Amino acid sequence: MITAILYRRNGQYTGYRSEGHSGYAEAGSDIICAGLSILESTCVNALESLLDVRVPLKVKEETGLLCFDLPALEGEKASGAQLLMGALGQGCSDLQEAYPGYVKFEIRERRKSP
Repeated sequence: MITAILYRRNGQYTGYRSEGHSGYAEAGSDIICAGLSILESTCVNALESLLDVRVPLKVKEETGLLCFDLPALEGEKASGAQLLMGALGQGCSDLQEAYPGYVKFEIRERRKSP
């Protein structure tokens, strides 16, 4: 199962983490893993290409780990980043709804800054 978490603090998204493999199909043929990978890479690439916001990624392919924290942002960059992170969350929620036995998604409050 894939576990995906969108973190927020004071109503603002602060980071993201996913880990695991869905087990829906063989590696390379798994539509759930592929769908989540597209959502994640689109979000990270859009942060960089559209907003010029670079997020350091932590990746471990063997466990399916991908995580990142948003840097402190202001103004339009902050608004744009929140929109992109919200879209990532919506996509994760949609995947969970379509494949509930393979994806677990939650939005979790952070008690302290990343």
